[in-house]
Amino acid sequence: MGASLPSSPAVVVAFLFAIAFLCLFPDVAVAKAKHAGVTRHYKFDIRLQNVTRLCHTKSLVTVNGKFPGPRIIAREGDRLVVKVVNHVPNNITIHWHGIRQLQSGWFDGPSYITQCPIQTGQSFVYNFTIVGQRGTLFWHAHISWLRATVYGPLIILPKQNASYPFLKPYKEVPIIFGEWWNVDPEAVIKQALQTGAGPNVSDAYTINGLPGPLYNCSKKDTFRLKVKPGKTYLLRLINAALNDELFFSIANHSLTVVEADAIYVKPFTTNVLVITPGQTTNVLLKTKPHDPNATFFMLARPYFTGLGTFDNSTVAGILEYDNSTSAFNKRPHFKPALPALNATSFVMNFTRKFKSLATAKFPANVPQTVQKRFFFTVGLGSNPCPKNQTCQGPNNSSKFAASINNISFILPTTALLQAHFFGKSNGIYTTDFPSVPLQPFNYTGTPPNNTVVSNGTKAIVLPFNTSVEVVLQDTSILGAESHPLHLHGFNFYVVGQGFGNFNPNKDPANFNVVDPAERNTVGVPSGGWVAIRFLADNPGVWLMHCHFDVHLSWGLRMAWIVQDGKLPNQKLPPPPADLPKC
Repeated sequence: MGASLPSSPAVVVAFLFAIAFLCLFPDVAVAKAKHAGVTRHYKFDIRLQNVTRLCHTKSLVTVNGKFPGPRIIAREGDRLVVKVVNHVPNNITIHWHGIRQLQSGWFDGPSYITQCPIQTGQSFVYNFTIVGQRGTLFWHAHISWLRATVYGPLIILPKQNASYPFLKPYKEVPIIFGEWWNVDPEAVIKQALQTGAGPNVSDAYTINGLPGPLYNCSKKDTFRLKVKPGKTYLLRLINAALNDELFFSIANHSLTVVEADAIYVKPFTTNVLVITPGQTTNVLLKTKPHDPNATFFMLARPYFTGLGTFDNSTVAGILEYDNSTSAFNKRPHFKPALPALNATSFVMNFTRKFKSLATAKFPANVPQTVQKRFFFTVGLGSNPCPKNQTCQGPNNSSKFAASINNISFILPTTALLQAHFFGKSNGIYTTDFPSVPLQPFNYTGTPPNNTVVSNGTKAIVLPFNTSVEVVLQDTSILGAESHPLHLHGFNFYVVGQGFGNFNPNKDPANFNVVDPAERNTVGVPSGGWVAIRFLADNPGVWLMHCHFDVHLSWGLRMAWIVQDGKLPNQKLPPPPADLPKC
């Protein structure tokens, strides 16, 4: 059938005007197209690659043979299409850490939660749009401990012609912290789960995959940041380490924090920062006005308060000025001072400095009323030793476990999102996750004698657009320690935190509901609590878990099921045709 021209004179005039407008003002049309975002295609080939660090050469699971993996760059409003092809014996999934995945929950990535893994020889296309987000995030494997080597930066630039709410930097530099094992991390966690003991720790921390000069046989594998005098650099800091929160500092240089978890914050200056696994922090580094003819170490080492073993070592990178007049080994070298390993008060004071901009352009939409309240204990526990087996966990007679409200999460064999979407939850999960501890106790005082957890695949169902408040309470069972809790599918507001047991009668009066930090990962204070609020405006199944992979492996996770809303843009669409099968 042929096309007919518009017959109404008014329509003809409007049509001709539109054509003339586009001819006279093509830039406006281009700007509108740019404003709408573009589609960016990437391909991730999951393959083995020999990599040498600390004089140990080993075969790593990598993306495109790179360690760390490739940098993904997009703009707010862009669509990302990433084809992942699995060439290794391991199953794999990729999680886009911090991406909201609005109406695209099938592409979130946690194995057996939103998808079955991509098996050997198979592929899957992750396809999602970045809505209302800009800043530093990262991507990583989300199955077993494969994220030890499968991770990389995810940089979201502002929309075209949009500016940062701070001085435009001279240069932007991603700095991603990780860990290096001389052995296979998959073998480490497999052995730990078999024996019930704590896993062996990493052999080094890394900056952009490099351990630095403080480790044996590692001087040549050092990250060097070359800078010019009198310039401002934006450092995009990412903690991709498996099991360790880190202090970070650059000798004789202060850092101005301007963003956290891809959300702008009220700027504040610090000499030392703390960053948990799963968190990102953007800082401005202003260099000296003149070449100081010196070398400055940037150091990172763990913050740790638990009872277990940990990698008590320090990774070093080097900041040096271009065109320094003397040779490297003849220049003075400066190292920064870092807090004590267990400096809990420093960490609390530091985290309290984060506040949202709360401006008209970047508002803090904190839920002012709460429809559903939850109180979750987070901590360690134990499982009985199976019959006819020797265990090396607590008291050498049980296995280590971890839980939320004493429920240790068991991964299903079918993805929860598929079971939920098709109404086939029977035998896969239940929706009776407790909203409060079933057996209250003095959470940060003398721990109870019985440390045994319950095990199950349990979730909480939330109606669409429910306003939620969750108090996360650390416990002293098998030792108080900080837990970096990450929520998939949402950002949340950190409205309060403190030491000791949360007091529901007194502590809410001090909540900040005006300009609290907005994050996707928060450290539950060691021996303390944190309160968060979020709006359940994203239908799907969303994991919440500790970002210490050892605790994740022990079961410190739970799932939120957010029901569809009534409008089309409040419903989760059907799954993609190539969604992997279990």
